[in-house]
Amino acid sequence: MTTPSATQDKPAIDVAQLTAPAGAVEAYMDKVLTDRPLPANLREAAKYALLGGGKRLRPVLIVRSCEAVGGTLEDALPPACAMEMIHCFSLVHDDLPAMDDDDLRRGRPTLHRHTNEAMAILAGDLLTGLAFEVLATRIADPVLANRCVTELALATNDMIAGQVYDTLPDFPPEVRPIEKLRTIHRNKTGALIRASCRLGAILAGCDEKQLAQLTRYGEAVGLMFQVVDDLLDVTQTTEHLGKKAGKDSDAGKLTYPGLIGIDASKREVERLRNESLDALTSLGQAAQPLRDLCEYLAVRTK
Repeated sequence: MTTPSATQDKPAIDVAQLTAPAGAVEAYMDKVLTDRPLPANLREAAKYALLGGGKRLRPVLIVRSCEAVGGTLEDALPPACAMEMIHCFSLVHDDLPAMDDDDLRRGRPTLHRHTNEAMAILAGDLLTGLAFEVLATRIADPVLANRCVTELALATNDMIAGQVYDTLPDFPPEVRPIEKLRTIHRNKTGALIRASCRLGAILAGCDEKQLAQLTRYGEAVGLMFQVVDDLLDVTQTTEHLGKKAGKDSDAGKLTYPGLIGIDASKREVERLRNESLDALTSLGQAAQPLRDLCEYLAVRTK
């Protein structure tokens, strides 16, 4: 595998083109919330949380994984919408005073600052239930819908477990700090990213080998994403990130730079980048967007 420095002679990745499916996902999510009968203030709060920007990484991974094994954007829209709803619910609840007590998310006030704590809790609850409603009612094949509901439910509960490992840890005393950190990251961040790749493959009717390849890719790229996040938390400013910088170290949380240092963390990013790309070797040109996503995520600055 080539290193980032060795790829300088290659054409730059067109990030806008790579993440273009995010626009269709955004419109789909907006319509779901607009059409669903809801109290007006709850709808506004949910839209603030769901449609207020962000990378849309998980929906884009669903679409690009679906396309990598022969599916289409239209196939991927329901799970892409559902996944982003779960992700945004987790951010809303993560920002609450009882959790991280954050005032800033995506460059603007967090939902409980924009409205109030009660509405933020309820909007997060709504997004959780609505995610599964979308899968159950908007995927025509009931067997496929059930499989997607199961996949997302497992990932959601793993993500919640990761939040507990992170904020209310209950590890056996013999577990080493680096193993604690990997467990936190594989669950809190990695579970939804891994499930995104799997959901896209499942919606496309993948075979077991393809599912295993995209699962391996999702596991590696998900952990890589979080290691990069750890690095950005200590190397970038609040203004650049659009959220408070340095909050993990201030809170005494386990991070890769805190445990192994910045240089070793960068080497871990490179190792996981190579592992992600290796997983896609036999998927051919259809998986090129996933390769490009991996390359972009390895060097992102926010």
